[in-house]
Amino acid sequence: MTLPRRVDIREVGLRDGLQLEDPLPLSAKLELLDALVATGVREIEATAFVSPSKVPALADAAELAAALARFDTVEFSALVAGPGGARRAVAAGIGSIEYVVSAADGHSRANVGRDTAEATAAIADIVAIAHDGGARLEVIIATAWDCPFDGPTPARRVLDIVAGAVAAGADRIALADTIGTTTPGRVTALIAAVRPLIGQLPLGAHFHNTRGAGLASAYAAVLAGVTRLDASVGGLGGCPFAPGATGNIATEDLVYLLRDCGVDTGIDLDAAIAAAGLAQRLVGHELPSALLRAGDRWLGS
Repeated sequence: MTLPRRVDIREVGLRDGLQLEDPLPLSAKLELLDALVATGVREIEATAFVSPSKVPALADAAELAAALARFDTVEFSALVAGPGGARRAVAAGIGSIEYVVSAADGHSRANVGRDTAEATAAIADIVAIAHDGGARLEVIIATAWDCPFDGPTPARRVLDIVAGAVAAGADRIALADTIGTTTPGRVTALIAAVRPLIGQLPLGAHFHNTRGAGLASAYAAVLAGVTRLDASVGGLGGCPFAPGATGNIATEDLVYLLRDCGVDTGIDLDAAIAAAGLAQRLVGHELPSALLRAGDRWLGS
């Protein structure tokens, strides 16, 4: 299969990336946002409208959302955990909402306090809230391959959520490797199973590099026809409700890989590496990005 000419990368560092970190002041987040926009990225997951007690690093969601209007070249999204969060996101002016449904009961209970069936049943209400507010809804299926509590995720559980989301009127679907355990062959197989259920809906993917296979899995997804991938500046992030889930694939590492395969992302690699350096300084510890350590291969340029 040939590679697409373009892949759209959604930068998730401000939400997924920062949710495990000590809370940063809003001014620092806005500094990082400026650097991310300067890379040319067209989609940014800005924050999450969730319980501040569970994710204190994102307690300033409404304040951050208020600062987004000045960036007219970027589509901003926000994650929600239920109808209440969706209402808050719409009220804050967010035009693209993400709702996560875990395909594994163990992770679903740890993440949102309800099982997979209950979380799936809420999709229709959240779709209605989003559409009534002029926003679109993406359903992201977490633990799509494996769960830290329940083990391997049967594909049927993923397919049932996909079918429910499509029936409820979701605008986008994404598959997430929440704990970084999948590998290319498993990625290809699940995407092939999902495709017939979604028709023309866009399909995205979200990978972690916890076990070193994140970029390989992303490449496999692109070969399988996925043209929307999540990545995080510097490789920031992980799931606070999934033991061992660390290390999103780094945006700059993904851009480097795709660029050398002739796939356009619209993202300037030098600016992306600079943004990763800023993110590392802001959080105060080393990030896992390979390019942040080694730089681009065009030495001396």
